[in-house]
Amino acid sequence: MWVLSMLSALAGNKTVMSIFAALVGGVGLYVAGGISRAKKDAARRAAEELAAAQDRLEMGREATDAERAARDLPDEAARREAMRWAKH
Repeated sequence: MWVLSMLSALAGNKTVMSIFAALVGGVGLYVAGGISRAKKDAARRAAEELAAAQDRLEMGREATDAERAARDLPDEAARREAMRWAKH
């Protein structure tokens, strides 16, 4: 019973309540900042994955173009072209 009377006395004190409100607000801002950072990290990772996929696609296109061109080359020229690609 004395705990209830103690809590009601603290709840009636404006200074204690304003400190409590500030603490709760600070915790809320900290949590919101963590969520924001997580969203930024996820967006950054997604952008990196997209860039990597686009690079792989472009490399595949270049390789396909080189393969098509190599089909029409004589054997020695095709070997030179293959060696050029093998060095990359």
